Amino acid sequence: MKRHDDKQGAHSEPQGHGGQASEGAGKLYVVATPIGNLGDISARALATLAQADLVAAEDTRTTGHLLAHHGIRAKLVALHEHNEMQRAAELVARLQAGKTIALVSDAGTPGISDPGALLVARAREAGITVCPIPGANAAIAALSAAGVAAPHFLFYGFLPVKQAARRSALEGLRELPYALVFYEAPHRVMECVAELAGVFGAGRELVIARELTKLFETIHCCRLEEAAAWLAADANRQRGEFVLIVSGAQPEAQQGLPAEAERVLRLLLAELPLKQAAALAAAITGARKNELYARALALREAGALPPG
Repeated sequence: MKRHDDKQGAHSEPQGHGGQASEGAGKLYVVATPIGNLGDISARALATLAQADLVAAEDTRTTGHLLAHHGIRAKLVALHEHNEMQRAAELVARLQAGKTIALVSDAGTPGISDPGALLVARAREAGITVCPIPGANAAIAALSAAGVAAPHFLFYGFLPVKQAARRSALEGLRELPYALVFYEAPHRVMECVAELAGVFGAGRELVIARELTKLFETIHCCRLEEAAAWLAADANRQRGEFVLIVSGAQPEAQQGLPAEAERVLRLLLAELPLKQAAALAAAITGARKNELYARALALREAGALPPG
């Protein structure tokens, strides 16, 4: 395997707008920081933070604690969602004057459901070289330990706070075949899992990952219909930051059945158990029994069948 180090990579560092860096300008380093355990930071990230002229941090107190833990003294300036537009212009001016700036968020990778993307965009527009220093990311950490076999995933991040907007967003994702990755805050997690079950159907698989890399790290797998009860069983399970991974829509449900087979199946399901209804629908329509049974399960999980 070919080794990729800083010396080799120096010939291919990303350039600013138009493909050329501004002469005499500094560099903007986008530095990933730990999501919990303070040891989860690379030697390259620590060296970058130590050498930067300025560290732009989402919360200077949080970053100050990280830097102190590693014995680093740095000049800090706040850059967060409420001041990023104004602060970006100030920081770009410093970069153009030759300063080196390291951008960090409270935890994880800046610009990924965290502030920073606007500063990066403005810096690139100004011809500033932007260098990523990769590291921790909660979504990837959760996926790596979840055992999700899906070859593709869609990272959504935080859902809308308001119920109507959240439900609309979920309905737009319902038929996608990819594993769906969400972030959620502790005070909304119960409401969120209830909404996921209501839109996606009770039978989809859910991975609940909380407090990743911290003392009370928990990774729990269950069906969506079981999630609320599991969270409610212990108040401690509702604490911390969450990554929620929902299995994608099944191919059978996406492809659908011939219209006549679907009509017959629904009629039979109103009167018969699933297995019997699927077998009889197969005999009547000629459709495959396994596909009919899978569709019947999907209808039940989606709450589309009458009770009983």
